[in-house]
Amino acid sequence: MMLKARRIIVEKPCPRYHQAVISSDSSATHSDPTKDPNAVLFKFIYLSIAAALATIVLKFIAAHVTGSMGFLSDALESTVNLVAAIVALIALKVAAKPADDNHHFGHSKAEYFSALIEGLMIFIAAGVILFTAIRRLLDPVELEQLGIGFAFTIVATVINLAVGVLLVRNGRKHRSTTLVADGKHLLTDVWTTVGVIVGMIGVIITGWLWLDPAIAIVVGINILFTGYKLITESMSGLLSAAFSEGDAATLDTTLTTFADHHGVRFAKPQTVESGRQRFVYATMYVPAEWTVGASHDIADQLEIDVDKTLPGTQTFIHIEPEELAGTPHSSAQF
Repeated sequence: MMLKARRIIVEKPCPRYHQAVISSDSSATHSDPTKDPNAVLFKFIYLSIAAALATIVLKFIAAHVTGSMGFLSDALESTVNLVAAIVALIALKVAAKPADDNHHFGHSKAEYFSALIEGLMIFIAAGVILFTAIRRLLDPVELEQLGIGFAFTIVATVINLAVGVLLVRNGRKHRSTTLVADGKHLLTDVWTTVGVIVGMIGVIITGWLWLDPAIAIVVGINILFTGYKLITESMSGLLSAAFSEGDAATLDTTLTTFADHHGVRFAKPQTVESGRQRFVYATMYVPAEWTVGASHDIADQLEIDVDKTLPGTQTFIHIEPEELAGTPHSSAQF
């Protein structure tokens, strides 16, 4: 006797498929540690910490030698970079922990806390820079040995630029909010330094000492905007934001193609981004005469297809008979 599909819920992804994937990933990690994404992320964060230490030394030397408020503001921001990198390391270690009895979906949202703290640190740095620059604007001082200051600062800028680009690229590649935020922070530091150098050149050409603190004030305001953007992005993630437009379009294309090939329909899916993890909640309408087993097999195949187009996505599928797709309570789309 054939069983009709009635409000069947596939509570979790296919055990057979995911068990095979986990086993495969585990063996790959043990045989080649470089394939472990967490190990790769830790490597970049350690690089960020090393870069922050190097640039702090170089920039404080430049500030001390020249007496420039602009160079000092730049050095203070690099100090924030170091603190932010350490926070990022802690966040990545927490996010790498596996799911447990109290955190069924893992700890990946810890990365959003890192970006939030980093944004707040940028706010603090901007406040210190603005306060000190305004005081210097009211009482300008002569600058000394700007050539030596330029040399140290340019070396520090090259380090930040190289490491910042590397962090952003690999953060996007591995979908790490922490790594991207840390990289953007370093690139902001690069623009800060460029602004300071331009200001110093202006002081040399014109002799206007007020240009030094004025440039520092502009830098501080620019840093405030960067901090605001980081905070809003991290808050969006903590509030369980849906997929980005690009990922949502990829998912819609996958569902449409799957529906055409397998004779099923889908309601509009619900999606959640959680750090490097992605979750999809989908309702699939199947012919009413299908057995539970046949519906389950199709659901398994859908999980595999979604994981191919959006790697690392965990898909939860609610199965309904096709006859309910046209009811007022349904939202069949594909």
